[in-house]
Amino acid sequence: MGASLSNLTEGTNGAGHGPGLGDIPESCVACAFMYLTPPEICNLARLNRAFRGAASSDSVWESKLPPNYHDLLDLVPPQRYQNRSKKDVFAMLSRPVPFDDGNKVVWIDTVTGRVCMSVSAKGMVITGIEDRRYWNWVPTEESRFQVVAYLQQIWWFEVDGVVKFPFPAGIYTLSFRLHIGRFSKRLGRRVCNFEHTHGWDIKPVRFELSTSDGQQASYECCLDEIEHGDAYGNHKRGCWAEYKVGEFTVTDTDPVTEVKFSMKQIDCTHSKGGLCVDSVSIVPSDFKERKRRGVWK
Repeated sequence: MGASLSNLTEGTNGAGHGPGLGDIPESCVACAFMYLTPPEICNLARLNRAFRGAASSDSVWESKLPPNYHDLLDLVPPQRYQNRSKKDVFAMLSRPVPFDDGNKVVWIDTVTGRVCMSVSAKGMVITGIEDRRYWNWVPTEESRFQVVAYLQQIWWFEVDGVVKFPFPAGIYTLSFRLHIGRFSKRLGRRVCNFEHTHGWDIKPVRFELSTSDGQQASYECCLDEIEHGDAYGNHKRGCWAEYKVGEFTVTDTDPVTEVKFSMKQIDCTHSKGGLCVDSVSIVPSDFKERKRRGVWK
């Protein structure tokens, strides 16, 4: 069995038993790779020299990059990508690229090559953030930005943000990443404290988004009423939850899409507190659906 497989991958230059995968021209392998995902290409590159050569072809990897990848490269120092292969550019852009003083990051998904973005709480306008009676910045490894905003208590709760970026054409989902209660580590174990958690079960929080071309979406929910996962992916308190605000469609990168988003509960008849605000994510809509179905790891 092992010898047969070796003969198949080596071809006539190996044991001389007839044509094999090693006899396929590199150009033909490169054409086939156009229809595969980057992880599949990397796995097949181990078969033989022709596959390895095709797996390093600029034409193959340029087809996996998003059409606006030059806009992403504008966020990177030129010396990091000049004279580099398209495979190296893909690998570089698949890791988060920070911009806007590190308060936003953008990257391409390693399977689809689609553009994703995340906005830190530090990149948003939060009412009362400078008053430590209401808010505190909490360092944590549970955020890609290494810090989250923690609300102790406030009456006027409002968080706003805006993103202006040349997203490629497609349908995108915008979500807030939140955590009911304050978390920490004690004796190496993660523990949650709900001492300040109150007010989120009285009136709903309103999430909104709008785009520069007139699209709008909104969603309302009481943050502390959800005990089980729902259609929006929320979970009970003590866990990070993503609250889907809605979707927007990009048909053309010119003009550049501007997206405004907000989260508010401004009924001043009661206070609310005990909430961590991490970030806002903007990802292709089918990406979240496939993740939920377990198609990608």
